[in-house]
Amino acid sequence: MTIPDCCAPTTPVAVTTCPTCGSTGRTVQLVTLKALLTPAALATLDPGEAHRFCPDSACDVVYFSASRTYRQAEVKVPVFQKDGRGSAPACYCFGHTRADLEQATREGGAAAIPQVIQAHIQAGRCGCEVNNPQGSCCLGNVNRTLAALQTPAETGRAGCC
Repeated sequence: MTIPDCCAPTTPVAVTTCPTCGSTGRTVQLVTLKALLTPAALATLDPGEAHRFCPDSACDVVYFSASRTYRQAEVKVPVFQKDGRGSAPACYCFGHTRADLEQATREGGAAAIPQVIQAHIQAGRCGCEVNNPQGSCCLGNVNRTLAALQTPAETGRAGCC
């Protein structure tokens, strides 16, 4: 039987839930934090830790790790999931805001926005890993928001006459 070495390095415990609200966070690449944290927050970043994005709209925490949280004030851009204003970007790469999606829905042009974004993605122009605080593609946010904006009359409308 071997005796464990009390001085041996231990594997850090991965934290998967936000320490403030308890929501499960999605892993975010280090490049996302480096691109979007304010200079003061970036100076405290431990690049060796795994970081996650907190999706809870009621929680002020944007990123968390085993030893640190970063709040909205420490991120350079408004965070779509946490900022309900019309000026909040739904698509960070191509500048579509919540207000743009609402206007397109009112005017009947909502389907064009995801099509344009998809064309940009296919052309290799997307930079969500450095532009979107989630660190992942914005198209899901756009599609979910557009779906939520559809009224029952619009979604249940018959094809003709």
